[in-house]
Amino acid sequence: MANAQLDRYTPVFAIAAAAELAEMHPQTLRQYDRIGLVSPGRTRGNTRRYSLHDVAQLREVARLSAEGLSLEGIRRVFQLESKVHDLETRVRDLERALAEEQLRRPDRRVFAAGSSGGEVITLHRGTRVRRTADVVVWKP
Repeated sequence: MANAQLDRYTPVFAIAAAAELAEMHPQTLRQYDRIGLVSPGRTRGNTRRYSLHDVAQLREVARLSAEGLSLEGIRRVFQLESKVHDLETRVRDLERALAEEQLRRPDRRVFAAGSSGGEVITLHRGTRVRRTADVVVWKP
C-alpha cells in the first residue's frame, strides 16, 4: 500500500472519525447513506469508509439543511451539481478536441450565418462577410 495514491476521494475514515469531522452523530451518517445523500466506500467486511470529499459533502448537507432545504431538496442539489460538473468536463473535452483538430488541419474553414433564413455558409480563408443589421428569426 506504500505506492497507493491518497486524494480527497480515497475512503479512509471510519464512521466515528467521519462523524466527528462532520460534527454529526454516526447514526445521522448511516441515515444519509441509507437515503443516498452520501455514499461512502466499503471495506471487504462491508464497513463504511468516508473520504474527505464525503466529509465535505456531509458538512454541505448540514449547511443546506440549516438553510431550510429538505433532504430530498439537498439530494436534488447534489444531483444537479454532479450533472453540471459532468457537463463542464464534457465541454472541456470538446474544446480540447476542437483545438487539436484545428491545429491538425491547416486548411480549416470558417463558417458564418447566411443572409436569409439563418443558414450556415462556408467561407474560405481570408474571405470577409459584409455585415448587415438585419434581424433574422430562427425557426427550427
